[in-house]
Amino acid sequence: MNNSHTLGRPDFSASNPPSTDNNSAPCLLPRVGIGSDVHAFADPKDPSSAARPCMVAGLSWPGEPPLKGHSDADVAAHALCDAILSAAGQGDLGTHFGTDRPEWKGASGTQLLAATMEIIHQAGWGLGNAAVQVIANRPRMGQRYQQARAVLEEAVGAPVSISARSPYRWGFTGRGGGAPAIATALVYPLTNLN
Repeated sequence: MNNSHTLGRPDFSASNPPSTDNNSAPCLLPRVGIGSDVHAFADPKDPSSAARPCMVAGLSWPGEPPLKGHSDADVAAHALCDAILSAAGQGDLGTHFGTDRPEWKGASGTQLLAATMEIIHQAGWGLGNAAVQVIANRPRMGQRYQQARAVLEEAVGAPVSISARSPYRWGFTGRGGGAPAIATALVYPLTNLN
């Protein structure tokens, strides 16, 4: 069948099915992944959280309560990791850096992003670009967008768009209970660059 909407696209008909191996990249098609993360803010009365900084988008946010988590609880970096791993068919954050992995306890979001990039490169994928949105009343990201973008781009070696959205005091995040983030990533097969 040769419909105009399929011209120039790979033939995935029954006679030529795509690869089912998540580690290989059929044809020249890029892949897209979605990721998310959410962490609660630490209880300010908890002495163990006093020395821990609030980390979001690879940046420390002085004066903000820290987020609770196994690593640094950077929701933006963690959502990006999930999106990148998802796009490359390599699982998710918990698969590679879960709470059952003590070597990642306290790791920074940028360390997790660097390790994520190693995982997808070994699987034959490169990152084309990514986007992340933090949905929280705080920290207020407005004045630090460019700084956050630069930190995240350095960690992944590709363009990253970043945005923030206030939940307008609705629900868990609106009441200040924590901060979620969502992300998308586009990966491409490295093997097709030869």
